[in-house]
Amino acid sequence: MNLLTFLHRWIGVVLALFMLFWFASGSIIAFVGSPSIGRADQLAHGASLTPEDGWLSLGDVLRLSASARAKAAMPMRGRDDDHAKASPDGIIVDARLARIDGAPFWLTEDDRGRRFAISARDGGVEEFSIERAQRIARDWIRQDGGLAIPLKYIDTSDSPVGVRNAQALKPFHHFALADGSGTNVIVSARSGEVAQVATRTQRAFAYVGAWLHLFRWLDLFGAGEYRRAALSWVGFFAATGALTGLILGWIRWRPGHFGRPTYARGRTQPYREFWFKYHFWAGLIGGSFAALWAISGYLSTNPWQIFSPATANREELTRYLGSDLPHIVAQWKPDALLAIDANVVELGWGRLGNEAVLVAYRRDGARQALTLAQTKSRFDDDTLLAAAQRLRGGTRIASHELLSAYDSYYFPGHRQGLSEKPLPVLRVVLADAGRTSLYIDPLDGRLLARVDASRRAYRWLYSAVHHWDFGFFHHRVVWYGWMATWIALGLALAASACVLGWRRLRRTISAGAVVGIIKKAASLQIGEAR
Repeated sequence: MNLLTFLHRWIGVVLALFMLFWFASGSIIAFVGSPSIGRADQLAHGASLTPEDGWLSLGDVLRLSASARAKAAMPMRGRDDDHAKASPDGIIVDARLARIDGAPFWLTEDDRGRRFAISARDGGVEEFSIERAQRIARDWIRQDGGLAIPLKYIDTSDSPVGVRNAQALKPFHHFALADGSGTNVIVSARSGEVAQVATRTQRAFAYVGAWLHLFRWLDLFGAGEYRRAALSWVGFFAATGALTGLILGWIRWRPGHFGRPTYARGRTQPYREFWFKYHFWAGLIGGSFAALWAISGYLSTNPWQIFSPATANREELTRYLGSDLPHIVAQWKPDALLAIDANVVELGWGRLGNEAVLVAYRRDGARQALTLAQTKSRFDDDTLLAAAQRLRGGTRIASHELLSAYDSYYFPGHRQGLSEKPLPVLRVVLADAGRTSLYIDPLDGRLLARVDASRRAYRWLYSAVHHWDFGFFHHRVVWYGWMATWIALGLALAASACVLGWRRLRRTISAGAVVGIIKKAASLQIGEAR
């Protein structure tokens, strides 16, 4: 009991203010979200592709750009740098043809997450200039109705707040829109894509949310590589503080059931002073959720790598896709005779082994496979199952099923839709020790998710109790009401902990200072006596 009290008291003194900011910033992430541009927005603002004669094939641009990509590519953090240097040309996992600033580009991504915009006219790797990025930003704003609003260049940087895939898309050009709302437009110099359009208020929320909650402020001190470790340790102590407080609360609660004694004058808790009573009831009612959030937040950092990776590794992805581009993918050249309408803004290749599908993406997010010689309207089950079996080195397939609705492990996150999590999806269950489930897009063959026994545990231990993204919580009204209630109790608990922590700290410092003065006076008197 004394140990529990000691741990809870001093963890609270140290982390009370932090927990208050953590709850506040977490509520902003939950209710406001990130101002980053999603896939649906990218498509909605895309220019009509309208292919022309003379455009190069994917194979041609990869061959012509090989040396430039090798020079520009930096090994991704956390990978084997020596291996990356020895093999600079990664496996292409995504290749899309789009018009950017009026010019055609193959937008590629390899298995290390590196992205490039390669000209479909000459095979050159593009680094989008400030002037070109400004035209891209202006065209985006024009489509949103801002026809005559001036756009001013601010700067170019690597780490804007609230941008997804910042490592793969950096550097970024920043532009300010003179619209009275302080709107900024951020354009990737690497891919030419608009990464963020945010007002001053949205940026402020992004700073308070992700910047504080996810420790992005460590980047200011050049300590970004320690972010995960810092979050892990702080999450551990926060969870310890919440659990010890919850245990103490239940021990000290005396509701008087079954004739058991209560405290003096019928009180069910031992405190008379307002802040202690306030903290007790906030902790007893909301402490369970505070503990769940703290523990799940700690687990989200994957301490000691107790959970398996969320994505396939390089070797698995190579086996799944096949290391070489199919002949049709490498050689096919778009031309003016391609029968697509003006609403098609991108063409993308899906490939598995020696087979390929060419997919047209429309402004409304709809997708359609184009029928060409040596391509299919979609991958057949045999091709998909063979790729799934290759992923794990020939592991036998236990079952497979085409899902037309989301399940507990494949579903859209907050503010995601069909563009990010398409349906239908093929679920393939492997006969391995972890009963690994693979979720595969049957249209283009993409591996959308891999869930083994470890990731299933992660889903329930972290995502379910941190985001409440299961069952009837998918109804947004229920979710908002539920989250608002428990976040409010968490804020109340943290606020009262700040008051009590400050009082304890002030008394301790004052008592220590008095003891120090007494000891110093005593030593002086002894010295004078001598």
